[in-house]
Amino acid sequence: MEVKKQLELTLKASRKLNLLSVENINAILLDVADAAVANTEAILAENQKDLARMDPADPKYDRLKLTAERIVGIADDIRNVASLPSPVGRVLSETVRPNGMRIKKVSVAFGVIGIIYEARPNVTFDVFSLCLKSGNACVLKGGSDAIDSNTAIVKVIHGVLEKHGIDKNILALLPADREATAQILNARGFVDLIIPRGSQGLIEFVRKNATIPVIETGAGICHTYFDEFGDTAKGKEIVFNSKTRRPSVCNSLDCLVIHESRLGDLAEICSKLPECNVVVYADEQAHNALEGNYPSTLLEWANEESFGTEFLDYKMSVKTVSSFDEALDHIAEYSSKHSECIVTENEQLQDLFRKLVDASSVYCNVSTAFTDGAQFGLGAEIGISTQKLHARGPMALEELTSYKWLIDGEGQVRN
Repeated sequence: MEVKKQLELTLKASRKLNLLSVENINAILLDVADAAVANTEAILAENQKDLARMDPADPKYDRLKLTAERIVGIADDIRNVASLPSPVGRVLSETVRPNGMRIKKVSVAFGVIGIIYEARPNVTFDVFSLCLKSGNACVLKGGSDAIDSNTAIVKVIHGVLEKHGIDKNILALLPADREATAQILNARGFVDLIIPRGSQGLIEFVRKNATIPVIETGAGICHTYFDEFGDTAKGKEIVFNSKTRRPSVCNSLDCLVIHESRLGDLAEICSKLPECNVVVYADEQAHNALEGNYPSTLLEWANEESFGTEFLDYKMSVKTVSSFDEALDHIAEYSSKHSECIVTENEQLQDLFRKLVDASSVYCNVSTAFTDGAQFGLGAEIGISTQKLHARGPMALEELTSYKWLIDGEGQVRN
């Protein structure tokens, strides 16, 4: 089906979503969760086709890979979404004007949301569940690297929708070619909002070429600053977890910033990283502190490209600073405004860090790995917004709604 025709069908189908009850929506979501698990074998078989085309050394490989365990986790996230209150129809404010006119501000769905994403087939399930729960239709534009996985997942979801008598066009998967990308980016009148999920390059491309509103998500250049008052044991665990838990995701640590007075503790802070063969790109002072205390095969000299890089791999840079202010300056220069952390026992500096660091999620003595919609109690997420208009941080149900004004009266006219 040509893209324009598909967009027309999805727009038409989206208008009927307002008539679905919360009970209907929850029943569909629970059936999708069950169907995901029931069709695990078929989904994994298609996922293997995608994996076979990708180099296992590619940082995207882990994001592309599905397992039976991951599908169970995806299904649990869908069930979590079903259990959450509907974000649609909430009365945000209400007033009665002096002339008796009654005005309500009520949350509503956007309508049709377009998602452009790379090798992340889990996004297909996540986006559908969040969009349906928030009353939105969705148009998906995945990459060629995940086409077989995405097609299999959409087939499962369409089967559930047909079982419930719902127009399957509320979920559309576009071809994985550049022409489809160009069309969705310019689909004014058909798509209300575009959300890119992927590399910084993808996000920049979408932002520069879209003629419809865009919410930027995904790119995470995350820092942890180990302050002169930091607790070494806490720092060691935080650095290890935020770097190695899942290095291919956007909340993983990219740069450890350390106060020069604590260089003597750097080897201990990094002592667990060799377990996962983490390559450390250290500046001169940090390199000198680690030399002989960190495997030489994993220790490299940092250069300018070592900072401001989202590694998405078992790699990390180390920057030495002489003051709290210098640490803030470094973070401000290289941050993508995703997640930033300070490790310190000094409450005054904790407070300053919270106030002065410009990021969607600011941590004190906690791993940045927690920047996640489910971890924030939001159910699944559609992405991490790094901008400030409309939504910021983990985007879940509430962020997938807009609002409209409802005005009721008794025949009032304006003078």
